[in-house]
Amino acid sequence: MMTSFPEQLPSGGLLIGMVHVRALPGTPRHDLPVDEIERIALHEAMTLADAGFDAILIENMHDLPYLNRNVGPEIVSGMTRICTVIRSAVECPVGIQVLAGANQSALAIAHCCGLDFIRAEAFVHAHVADEGLMNADAADLLRERRRLGADRVAILADICKKHASHAITADLSLADHAKAASFCGADGVIVTGRSTGEPVESSDLDSLRQTCDLPILVGSGATAETIPELLEQAHGVIIGSDLKVDGQWDNDLDPKRIDAVVRNRSN
Repeated sequence: MMTSFPEQLPSGGLLIGMVHVRALPGTPRHDLPVDEIERIALHEAMTLADAGFDAILIENMHDLPYLNRNVGPEIVSGMTRICTVIRSAVECPVGIQVLAGANQSALAIAHCCGLDFIRAEAFVHAHVADEGLMNADAADLLRERRRLGADRVAILADICKKHASHAITADLSLADHAKAASFCGADGVIVTGRSTGEPVESSDLDSLRQTCDLPILVGSGATAETIPELLEQAHGVIIGSDLKVDGQWDNDLDPKRIDAVVRNRSN
């Protein structure tokens, strides 16, 4: 069965809340028992689902600094454990991203845990980030999806992603990147600002709406104040930092900020 992601999009736009998993074993910032890491992630996912978010995206954001594509079995097993309990606890769609660019690991976890989508960086066109040079992996990733029989797992591809230099593709526009993602088989594209928490340029969204035949999601910089406008410009919004205390991604969830996002989304 092929992915039905485009058909899952609600008419008012998709609101996706981030679960930033605490640092997993083996990473420099790891300081919590795995049971506690799981408890926090589950609590955050259930809080967002109960608040009215349409979907949850689970990410190993605290595993700084990130490895380039190839993460160890401790990361895969840790994320699998967390995804399993969250999938069992919430009814909304759930996705995963494994940093940095560990798209095949994310796909395998999503398939085995019954998740609905993955967020994939460097799906098309190489870029340079703090992890080093990251080459495109659309060909390998889609072959792995077919090999696993995981066609129901949607691939949402970052284009000109945050925290990266795109000088090597400077002669390509954002629309060119989106067209390449569509040509190579992505199920949706994600557009971001320059870094986590930085807003997307309105002109970028205008350009993509005119040229891209895939669902467009905003992947950074959304706030309670900008949610209404963004959901008019894009098919969905991924929001994380603004849900946290003081708007910082590595802080705890802030119930007041969550309520503001959901309330403004409905206006």
